[in-house]
Amino acid sequence: MTTELLGKSIIGYGRSEASAGLLYGNSATTGERLQPAYHSATNEETARAAEMAGAAFPAYRAKPARERAAFLRKIAENLEGLGDRLVERVVTETALPEARVKGERARTCGQLRFFADMIEEGSWVDARIDRADSERKPAPKPDIRSMLRPLGPVAVFCASNFPLAFSVAGGDTATALACGCPVVVKAHMSHPATAELCGEALMAAAQSTGMPEGVFSLLFGEGTRIGQALVAHPAIKAAGFTGSRTGGLALVKTAQSRPDPIPVYAEMSSVNPVFVLPNALAQRGAQIAAGLHGSVTLGVGQFCTNPGLVLVPEGGAGDGLASALAEKLRGTAPASMLNATIFKSYSKIVTTRSGDARVRALVAASNGERTASAALFETDAPTFLKNPDLAEEMFGPATILIRYGKFEDTLDMVRHMEGNLTATIQMAAGDEDAAAKLVAALETRVGRIVFNGYPTGVEVCQAMVHGGPYPATPDGRTTSVGGRAIERWVRAVCWQDSPVELLPEELRDDNPRGVMRIVDGVRGR
Repeated sequence: MTTELLGKSIIGYGRSEASAGLLYGNSATTGERLQPAYHSATNEETARAAEMAGAAFPAYRAKPARERAAFLRKIAENLEGLGDRLVERVVTETALPEARVKGERARTCGQLRFFADMIEEGSWVDARIDRADSERKPAPKPDIRSMLRPLGPVAVFCASNFPLAFSVAGGDTATALACGCPVVVKAHMSHPATAELCGEALMAAAQSTGMPEGVFSLLFGEGTRIGQALVAHPAIKAAGFTGSRTGGLALVKTAQSRPDPIPVYAEMSSVNPVFVLPNALAQRGAQIAAGLHGSVTLGVGQFCTNPGLVLVPEGGAGDGLASALAEKLRGTAPASMLNATIFKSYSKIVTTRSGDARVRALVAASNGERTASAALFETDAPTFLKNPDLAEEMFGPATILIRYGKFEDTLDMVRHMEGNLTATIQMAAGDEDAAAKLVAALETRVGRIVFNGYPTGVEVCQAMVHGGPYPATPDGRTTSVGGRAIERWVRAVCWQDSPVELLPEELRDDNPRGVMRIVDGVRGR
């Protein structure tokens, strides 16, 4: 495995030889142009990557689970083998601190191994068998068997805010490869060298484990042109995207305009409201303020789960929480954001909010030339309900306190708010009835409800749901993190009265893989 940066797309087991122009990465802290130059993939190269993925699909989906698992584990091993060079480049390109980058690398490798274990165990395929009954009246019952099978090649779009865990070898790639789908990745040009290093590690893993050429490709270049071409290509059967609502919806529109529409699983925007109930406020207002400060400013506010709205009761205790949070935010040092585009967007929206008569700036952002500072705004529930645009996401270290006079105001806000990834309830003894009403309302509006915690931080485990109703995602039935994330790239296939030799192992009577199944309505092995 070479670690030389070439600035060229990876297409199958080769590198691009053409160029549609040059692009450069930049230091997130200084703006300095970084070497090497990156050659933007041509339309022909984009099509070739998709076609190679399509050609690789039959052979790759036929690979036994143990071989695909070995491939995933080798990717993790290769990423770890890049050592400090990868960490240093991520820090340079993103301004993320070294400890955060190392933690994200551990998460990335951990989720690759998580899905390797999961596909080796095998029960994720949801095998179901209903045996024939020739004596059934008035008509004999056929033998029916079904399980989940891979869709086909997947286009993956890297995220700006997670250069490892939601990028080249991140969760979308891991889950697609796990279930048998080749992947074509569009690199994020905020961190192209990071993407190239990870892409080389992945390509080397594919070669060393005997995967078919085309199982993985990595394209550099303009996001709109390449992204639209990928999603429109007939060989691509699904797409995974993490980014802006504008970008995600553009891909969804293209996907739905195809002769054969395909799903686009896009994580797009979320303000992750936090509901502070009266008894929790009275008992631990200062503690909640400290926790909110950490969550709002974590990663310079560039997490998809940062709390953008905090609902706090009116009165003295609420005033105390607001004052404590404001003091902590004022004391937070400005920091570099991931890239110039994100910094400009954040600066624009907090400047607009500061001049908005509908809110009061408790902490006004004083952004530097390249560094973002925290901001805190406040309004009341009636004003917020009359002005839904105040819920626009501020992607950065800022939040709005919404002061409510009666609990019913919080339920009104839930009914009128857009879909979100998360909602958090801060509660204590005496808040149970109110919390139960909030939960009933929030179940239809968010993917994850957090109790007495903070929304930032997403555990990779079987039960996790990292998704939510529109516009958090186009389809609130899915998740991009956790065991169920693999279900985005599969569909159910049924075999009726099939000869045993044509059945997948998971559906044969002797169950040679020993997977958990539902047989004649009974779950077991």
